[in-house]
Amino acid sequence: MDSDRRDTLYIQMAKSELDLAKAIFKISTDDKLKPELELKEDATFFSNVISNAYYCIFYSAKALLESKNITTAPPDEHQKTLEEFEKLTGAGEIDVELLVIYKAIVVKADELLGIFKHEKAKRGKFTYQKLPQANLEPAKESLSNAEKFLKNIKLLIRTKEQGRGE
Repeated sequence: MDSDRRDTLYIQMAKSELDLAKAIFKISTDDKLKPELELKEDATFFSNVISNAYYCIFYSAKALLESKNITTAPPDEHQKTLEEFEKLTGAGEIDVELLVIYKAIVVKADELLGIFKHEKAKRGKFTYQKLPQANLEPAKESLSNAEKFLKNIKLLIRTKEQGRGE
């Protein structure tokens, strides 16, 4: 499978994770849905929202890497993906591409990297260490971060493809 197909696949996977995170958030916050789904009134799944938002960000980062012919694989795929993303940011490669889209969306590559790191850490903290009901605000933040991250990665990939005349 060539890198163009893999980056498209990872974008689709990221979008699926984001869609699922939004659906889980809605189930957790919409009291009208809970009886229909045979859930208790106080049932929430915010830790799952955080986890799915993280995977949206992870697959988005993988898509960008694949668009640059950088592949990461197990073992330690998550850590390797983060390290490769950091290298692109440190080398200024992402910043250069972001300059093209700054007028439309003001975001810095460091902010994208920060979101990735923050969500990776939060996934562990809030998935394994807190009660699901306590995670409403972190879940909202995770959804917002995942949406922003995916949107900007898609723009970076699209800009790269336009530069190649695709």
